Amino acid sequence: MKSNFFEKGITAAEVLIAISVLVILALITFPRLSDMRETQALKNAEEETVSMLHDAKSRSLASVNSSEYGVHFDPDKVIIFTGKTYNPNASDNVVTSLVSPASITNVTLGGVSSSSGDLYFERLTGIPSQAGSITISNSSSSKVVSISVTGAISVN
Repeated sequence: MKSNFFEKGITAAEVLIAISVLVILALITFPRLSDMRETQALKNAEEETVSMLHDAKSRSLASVNSSEYGVHFDPDKVIIFTGKTYNPNASDNVVTSLVSPASITNVTLGGVSSSSGDLYFERLTGIPSQAGSITISNSSSSKVVSISVTGAISVN
């Protein structure tokens, strides 16, 4: 009697070899996926911060509701506020939370360095109340968003 290939079973050794190969592939792939996640979180945080700055500047230039608009920076969020002074309890604040592991690690505005801070843009001109930079970091790299005295926003 001739045995058919499909009638044979899989041995325990074959199962262990297949599992071992899968584990090795997972160990090789996992760190790269983690690095990609960190890189993407940093990129998203940088883009959100720049977007919020442009939005506040645009609202000030357009003199929406006849007001200035500013941006407040906290380590884990960026907030657009109305007026020249940030009020954390204002109902019209626009809050964008940054996704971990990216966070704002340094805010240097008007020569003063801190972990948080705010600036506003003048109505109709878009000139910022303070020039400076915002450093956004993750565990392996960082990006610096700069605001010039003319209101130009750039990323280094």
